[in-house]
Amino acid sequence: MMARGMMELKDHTSALHDARHWFVLLRDDAASAADRAAFAAWLAADPLHRQAWTETEQLWRRMDAVVPVLRAREPLRDAVSAPLVSRRGWLKQAAAAALVLGGGTYLATAPAFMADHRTAVGERRVIALSDGSVVDLAGDSAVSVAMESGLRRVTLHHGQAYFQVAPDAARPFVVAAGNGEIRALGTAFDVRRGQDSVRVAVSEHAVAVTLDGRRLEAVRLDEGRALQYGADGIGPTTAADIAALLSWRQDRLFFQEAPLGEVVADLDRYRPGRIVIADAAVAALPVTGFFHTAQAEAALQTIAATLPVRLTRLTDRLVIIRAR
Repeated sequence: MMARGMMELKDHTSALHDARHWFVLLRDDAASAADRAAFAAWLAADPLHRQAWTETEQLWRRMDAVVPVLRAREPLRDAVSAPLVSRRGWLKQAAAAALVLGGGTYLATAPAFMADHRTAVGERRVIALSDGSVVDLAGDSAVSVAMESGLRRVTLHHGQAYFQVAPDAARPFVVAAGNGEIRALGTAFDVRRGQDSVRVAVSEHAVAVTLDGRRLEAVRLDEGRALQYGADGIGPTTAADIAALLSWRQDRLFFQEAPLGEVVADLDRYRPGRIVIADAAVAALPVTGFFHTAQAEAALQTIAATLPVRLTRLTDRLVIIRAR
């Protein structure tokens, strides 16, 4: 029954994600007849889709009541320049923000409400496990731990964690994250779970990475290397600057040609509120920089000053990043 319930939650979560995508797309003036036909086909394909669409519309109607209040309390101004954005542009941004905040926050953390260990935004925690292993948990992250007679299993629900594994040949140490597993081979390694992919970086010895339990297709990842995996499979192993990838453990964030979407996801773990990127092209912009986790707001201002983007603040905690 528990497995069935989790599967239903996963299906519902996926449908809500798609519904939010359609909602924002169809309210764009650039939406085409083909877009609307594709939406109609999606809506008719599954009762879950219609339910998710109804919930999304209800969320937007609730936001209608909030929008005038926000405008009265905090006139919406660009964080870099001063002019007010148009009503149409503001509503589009509010729609995206409302759907992310109203639905995305819950969806991202839904499995984590039962987590054994979690951290708040800006918090770091070192967790000593009963077998002698140690987990360093980054801000806004959550893990569950299951120590059994023949297996040690940690599930990273969201966020980032560094694992220093105590040797125990009789009990393999496995980290589950997204649609994959990382099996320790006497090692220390870092796992970062993003929205669409998981990054693994090894600082000591090696790990074996598999997708969906297919151990015969395991990819060995050796010390000093990293890879990413997700719905499209396991990516190539690459040489990695491990010290830079682990700089968060010294309250620093280092990025080398990293997509802005990835940078924002990390900053969100150290800054109260939420940062929303308006479109995929902006999310793909490369970022190189070195930031202190206690100065995430300053990092955001630096990004706006050095990239062709601008910041729009809906409230003091909600920021939209869009093309300049």
